[in-house]
Amino acid sequence: MRDSKVRVAVLVSGGGTNLQAILDYIEAGKMPDGEICAVVSDNADAYALERAKKHNIPALTLLRKDCDSKEDYENKLLALLRDHGTEVVVLAGFMRILSGEFVSNFEDRMINVHPSLIPSFCGKGFYGLHVHEKALEYGVKVTGATVHFVNSIPDGGQIIAQKAVRVHKNDTPETLQRRVMEQAEWKIFPKAVSDLCRKIRKGKK
Repeated sequence: MRDSKVRVAVLVSGGGTNLQAILDYIEAGKMPDGEICAVVSDNADAYALERAKKHNIPALTLLRKDCDSKEDYENKLLALLRDHGTEVVVLAGFMRILSGEFVSNFEDRMINVHPSLIPSFCGKGFYGLHVHEKALEYGVKVTGATVHFVNSIPDGGQIIAQKAVRVHKNDTPETLQRRVMEQAEWKIFPKAVSDLCRKIRKGKK
């Protein structure tokens, strides 16, 4: 149906806190133009899969060890996404770097959130707590989160939204990570997904 909701697949590797933020946003009626059609993980033990099941969303696992090569993995992942009619791909703590060839299937329709103000503390090797460790090591007074489109360069796609968060004097990587999630990631990421769905749905009409 031309005016149906935009189908969003979320790729995850761990706990799925950003997935939960998106689910909460949907439940609050703030994403009228999009729906999650599948949650896919490269980790069979990812708690994010339980979050998906609780919301009756297909929770799928695709393990790298079950594939012959990175190319084989990406081909199977693409087939999985297409089987679920995916129009938008959201990377919510997905720990695999996807090839430019794979990303090109979802040009301007694949987004990620990164726990710093890009271009600071980003790129290959900067993920999870490591980002916050580096921010504290460097002594920055302000950090934050960035939502960006995904391209072939890690954290190199066009910036969609950013939100700054203050660094406190007694912060540890863990306390800073939590504040960045609560004050930045969980606010700008769901909104960015919703805005993208609105734009795509409008284009369908």
